[in-house]
Amino acid sequence: MFNLQALDLARMQFAFTVSFHILFPAITVGLAGYLAVLEGLWLKTRNDTYRDLYHFWSKIFAVNFGMGVVSGIVMAYQFGTNWSRFSDFAGPVTGTLLTYEVLTAFFLEAGFLGVMLFGWGRVGRRLHFFSTVMVSLGTLISTFWILASNSWMQTPSGFEVVNGQVVPTDWLAVIFNPSLPYRLAHMSIAAFVATAFFVGSSAAWHLLRGRDNPAIRTMLSMAMWMALIVMPIQIMVGDMHGLNTLEHQPAKIAAIEGHWQNRGNEPTPLILFGWPDMKAEKTRYAVEIPYLGSLILTHSLEKQVPALKSFAPEDRPNSTIVFWSFRIMAGLGMLMLFTGVWSLWLRKRGTLYQCRPFLYLAMFMGPSGLIAILAGWLTTEIGRQPWVVYGLLRTADASSNHSVAQMSLTLVLFVVVYFALFGAGFSYMMRLVRKGPKTNESAEISHAGAGQHPTPAHPLCATDTVEGDHRLSPNKKGK
Repeated sequence: MFNLQALDLARMQFAFTVSFHILFPAITVGLAGYLAVLEGLWLKTRNDTYRDLYHFWSKIFAVNFGMGVVSGIVMAYQFGTNWSRFSDFAGPVTGTLLTYEVLTAFFLEAGFLGVMLFGWGRVGRRLHFFSTVMVSLGTLISTFWILASNSWMQTPSGFEVVNGQVVPTDWLAVIFNPSLPYRLAHMSIAAFVATAFFVGSSAAWHLLRGRDNPAIRTMLSMAMWMALIVMPIQIMVGDMHGLNTLEHQPAKIAAIEGHWQNRGNEPTPLILFGWPDMKAEKTRYAVEIPYLGSLILTHSLEKQVPALKSFAPEDRPNSTIVFWSFRIMAGLGMLMLFTGVWSLWLRKRGTLYQCRPFLYLAMFMGPSGLIAILAGWLTTEIGRQPWVVYGLLRTADASSNHSVAQMSLTLVLFVVVYFALFGAGFSYMMRLVRKGPKTNESAEISHAGAGQHPTPAHPLCATDTVEGDHRLSPNKKGK
């Protein structure tokens, strides 16, 4: 198949299934937390807006949860079918950690999911809220165990190799390996941010089409507060994660930076854009900023960042891919931060729900968090190559002994079935989003709404509504 080897096809198949799967748990983690907050606010305030939003988003959560479970089971089977040598080598660690995930997180979610989805009005309010919180907690526990396993593959610790197999010697060191704290925080925050922009995009879509009510406004408001508050934290966590990666996986950092060779004792520049050429061993068309690479990656204007030529060619990650996947992730992160800051500016002026340019931006930013997660995953996993367990087991030595024909057939089947099955599920989920939350029609703020209401002439919608307008001014409509 296109002159690819069985190993290449196995990697493509796993990358394809993981790329589908990673999107569903990310939204599941974020929506579970969002539902817990909504129900908590409803119990505290008795504001029916929070209740309506809870019922609306719980349906989308259920569909997303189901697709996540199905895609996760298929992905897990590949460890035995396509990567049997990896399972034989690292199974005592990774298999045990995934078992802990099932015994704790999955059982916790399964035990309370039914009460959460079908128990409204059938059980007490406190019990129902407790069930929602437990499901949310279960998603976070699941994230912990999955990332503990994957982080151990990135920075293995607490083990020894006996007869060609990993034997754990210190389970605390295995679980709390050097990269876990940073990767756990980074991924968890990413899930909440991705969900916030998914929710905010839905709200913007409805506002642009003239549906303006307290529920829609609450969706947009909560999403933009999340973007504004959490994105700066995510950037700081990302910086700490980068320092940790530089310490334990310097080749990955060199590949991300497209940095091939240091020049004497000069500080390392930051290459904003360029095209890393793996064969020529240089980054073509590089646009550099002097000193900035050293400043960002070492927090110093004197230290140098390790260069790719410091590593043997067979030990270098594919810089062409990770160079750009990282910049896609970082660029979207900056755009998400900008969206949050702009929302604050509009909120202060009372035009958050009427500014069409902002609403269009918020709508198109809907998939930005998920795209950033995929780009970050590509950066992390491809940047680990050629190792499947860093420094211990190469990817080429981890795959099963399958033929090209077998891998080609299964890859094609996966692509067809996944697009058909999950495409249908995604379409149904988007249909639910387009319907929007059911609210009392008398709660509509304006029959014209943001999509038809004349917006201020200022390009950034910072001016107030013209005095004397018979409709409520933005400041009276609420924030």
